[in-house]
Amino acid sequence: MSKKIAATDHGVHELIAARWSPYAFAPRPVEASALRSLFEAARWAPSSFNEQPWRYLVATQQDPDAYESLLSCLVDANRAWAQAAPVLALGIASLRFSRTDKPNRVALHDLGSASAHLCFEATARGLSVHQMAGILPDRARELYAIPEDAEAVTALAIGYALPAPELPDEFRERDTAPRTRRPLAEFVFGNSWGERASALELDHD
Repeated sequence: MSKKIAATDHGVHELIAARWSPYAFAPRPVEASALRSLFEAARWAPSSFNEQPWRYLVATQQDPDAYESLLSCLVDANRAWAQAAPVLALGIASLRFSRTDKPNRVALHDLGSASAHLCFEATARGLSVHQMAGILPDRARELYAIPEDAEAVTALAIGYALPAPELPDEFRERDTAPRTRRPLAEFVFGNSWGERASALELDHD
């Protein structure tokens, strides 16, 4: 995996610092055993009432027809680069609780949690994942007969990041640029919206 370690302001686990989303993937298949472990990691994500509302559709380049079908569910801009990834997946959320049939307002949150687990397992194995919002949900619903109480939300390109020296010109700047994030003060608040959280500044004995 091409390394791009985040310069964090505070200490975090090395997998968090190392995880990033490449646009360019090496022409190397992902072993089925590794894929099983990625989705096993997603399986063990937390969810409201243990509903586990996540579902995934997966295709690899080793099955060209299935791969082309899933690729067709991406918008053109994502299709252009994601077609190099050896594995594609669609992340789908089941929007109602199975036991009560009531709306599950945190289904998308829980799908995101499962995909985050998948991403960190991938990072631990030298793999990379690039998640995408740019998909065609109606196309996915029609193609895969996704039920009305479920929704295709995101896509994931999975594979081995192309090493920096091998990057094509169109991806070089994006895949070598430093990773940046807004500081904690801009999104962790205390007594009111926008007010810095004093809990992050005080150490207690």
